[in-house]
Order: sequence, then C-alpha cells, then structure tokens
Amino acid sequence: MPSETDVVALLRERGLVQDVAGGELASAAAAGPLNVYCGFDPTADSLHLGHLLGLVVLTWFRRCGHTPVALLGGATGRVGDPSGRSAERPVLTDEQIEANVAGIRATLEDLLSDRNGGGPAPVILNNLDWFRDVSLLAFLRDVGKHARVGTMLSRESVRSRMEADNEGMSFTEFTYQLLQGYDFLHMSREHNVRVQVGGSDQMGNVVAGLDLIRRLGLGSGPACFGLTFPLLTKADGTKMGKSASGAVWLSPDKLSPFQLYQYLLGSVPDVDVCRFLRQLTFLPLADIAALEAALGTPGYTPNSAQRLLASEVTRFVHGDAGLQAALAATAALAPGADTQLDAAALEAVAAGAPAAELPRSAVVGAPLADVLAAVGLQPSKAAARRLIKGGGVRVNNRREADELVTLAETDLIEGRLVLLAAGKKNKLLLRVGA
Repeated sequence: MPSETDVVALLRERGLVQDVAGGELASAAAAGPLNVYCGFDPTADSLHLGHLLGLVVLTWFRRCGHTPVALLGGATGRVGDPSGRSAERPVLTDEQIEANVAGIRATLEDLLSDRNGGGPAPVILNNLDWFRDVSLLAFLRDVGKHARVGTMLSRESVRSRMEADNEGMSFTEFTYQLLQGYDFLHMSREHNVRVQVGGSDQMGNVVAGLDLIRRLGLGSGPACFGLTFPLLTKADGTKMGKSASGAVWLSPDKLSPFQLYQYLLGSVPDVDVCRFLRQLTFLPLADIAALEAALGTPGYTPNSAQRLLASEVTRFVHGDAGLQAALAATAALAPGADTQLDAAALEAVAAGAPAAELPRSAVVGAPLADVLAAVGLQPSKAAARRLIKGGGVRVNNRREADELVTLAETDLIEGRLVLLAAGKKNKLLLRVGA
C-alpha cells in the first residue's frame, strides 16, 4: 500500500495511470507540492461522466498535498480537439462557448471544493485570458517555428483521422495540439504548473506541451511531467457514460442526482463494477477487494456493489444532500414501496418516471379508476376498477382496495402531486394543475 503522499503509486493501484511522460513524476511529487492541471473544453454547458476520471485524479493529487488546476478551454473550445473524434466538432458561437464556460466553471467549483476532501485550494483558469490578445503572426513566430510538421502528423489523433475514409482534418483542428502545448508552456511560466493530466487520448497533446517547454529553453528549470489515465470504458470496450437519452451529465440541471444514481445502479455489470469502484470512488482498496471476493458467492446480495458505486459517485458529484434525494426517490419508486412521500422525493423522480398532468377538476373528487384510465395506467375504467379491487393499485404508496374510491384534496402532496402505481412496476407521477 503506498504512503498517503505517494500519489503516483496510489493512482497506479487504482487503475488511474496509463502512461507517464517527462521522467520520474513520483520522485518529483515526493519532493514537494506540485501544481497539476487538467483541461476541460466547453463543448457543452455541463461536464459528463467521462470527465469524472480527470476530476477524481485532480482530487487525489489535492488530497496528497498538491494543488489542482482546472483549465477551462475558452480559447481551445473555439478550435475543437480532434482527439478521439472521427469527424470535426461543430462550430459553436462565442455566446454558446461563454455560456458553456460558465456552466462548467460552476461544476468545477463544486466538485473541487472542500466537501470532496481537503488540501491546497484549487485554481480555475481560462485559456482565453492569455490567447485573447495573441496575434496569428506572433503565435507562428514564437510557437509555430518550434513545431515539427512530421512530429505533428505522427500523433495518433492526427494519423487516425488522415488515414480514415472521410474528409480528413482541417488545418484548424491540426493546430489544436500547438494551442494545448502552449497552454502547458504558459502555465508553467506564469502559474508554476509542472504536471498535466488527461485521458489516454490526450497523450499526443501532453507530449506536445512537454516538447514545446523543452524547445523554448525551460528545460533548465524544474522538470515538467505528463500523466494520462485510461478512458472510462466497459470490459467490452464500449464507452461508459451514454444513456438512452444521451450523455450522462454531471450538472443537476441536466441530469438529476436520482437519474445519475439510477444510471450507475442499472448500467454497470458485475464484471466492471469493482474496477469502477477503484477508479471513480475514494473507498479503501481493501474494502473493494473484500467486496470483489464476495461477488457471486451464495451470501452476496445482488447489486450490492452497484449500489455502493452509485452512492459514492452520486455523493462526489452532488454532495450528501444530492445522494439523500436520490435514495429517497429510489425508495419511492421501488416496487411495492411503502415509503412515506414528500414533494422533494417526487420532484426528484419526475425526470426519471412517466408523468402526466390533469386539471384539478379532473382529479379532486374524481373516482380513482377514472384517473388511472385518463393518464393511461389502465386501458379502461373497468380494467382500473378490477385492478383496484384486486389490491394492485397504490396512491402515494398507500394501497387502495375500494374500487369506487375517489381522490381527495388530502391525496395531493403539497396540493399538486400524486404518485400512482398500477401493479408493482408501473408508476406515474401525476401533476395537478389549476
């Protein structure tokens, strides 16, 4: 087991190191605190699950006494990183990019805050601050002259696009590695940043930065390093972080804590879950190993590891309050649940469960059977009455057995919400209008 400050060994044990460039990073980290950066381009107004590994790595560095530096790509986002792409990214307007930068900054400030572990205060930078006033001629003179086209063409992100049967790569995307390399150079000069971390598809860009630092004569100063981590993939090689509705976002405005919890609970097979526990959580490795040994044994409760993963990741992304909201909503939607409901729990499930809206006049005083048919939980009023009489209907998790029962004002949680269940699994959130 590595010591608390042996951050490179710690990351290796957790499967968070793919490659290290620049020399003995472990020795440099042991010699004293380092400033460590990871970049995030504003391609959307939220980060997604694939970005989580970078945030976890930064947090581990912070917990081991190093300063995390999160770099917003306000400038590079206007160009587009070709790494891992088979086609050029769509061009965003300046207004879209600024809105995306603001959204991602809020997420970074939250996830890198003290609620996820102490350590040196995080630093958040925006590369537009130093690229805004750099002219093309100055950049070509000061940076471009030190780049070698042969080396740039050999980068995997470039070669794969050039060899693919498509439109190749634009000059704009081709220059991206120079821009990211200059980021590393600038931050090493102005912010004493000595380490860049990123996904394995970023290795070419990382090396470009180290090469630029060396060519511009900074090699006589403190050494700089790069560290890449594996991409978040399942055992079958497919990327983790895509749901039926799209990306698994980290912003609660785009994906609720309940939805994130449910995605992790239901989308991670046993073959992957312990690896993800090592990579995405801060649980002791001994605890994960014990859980891994228990998988598949007679005494193991199915999905225990997935519940732990979902809980820990939801806590990291949304805090204790977000986790509690997700757990309350999960309990509310459990088949046959008897959980006492409140509006907060119901709002949490609103995006993850079928929903309908009826005017108050069609709900208060109306037969429950009529409401079930009106919202589509039953094909007819007669079928609804039979299901109620058979004990298969619940209102706000309370079983109803009277086929003629009507809904009252007191059945409306906070006067506006009702959770209806037809059978164990068919649930619907009814919003009651004016």
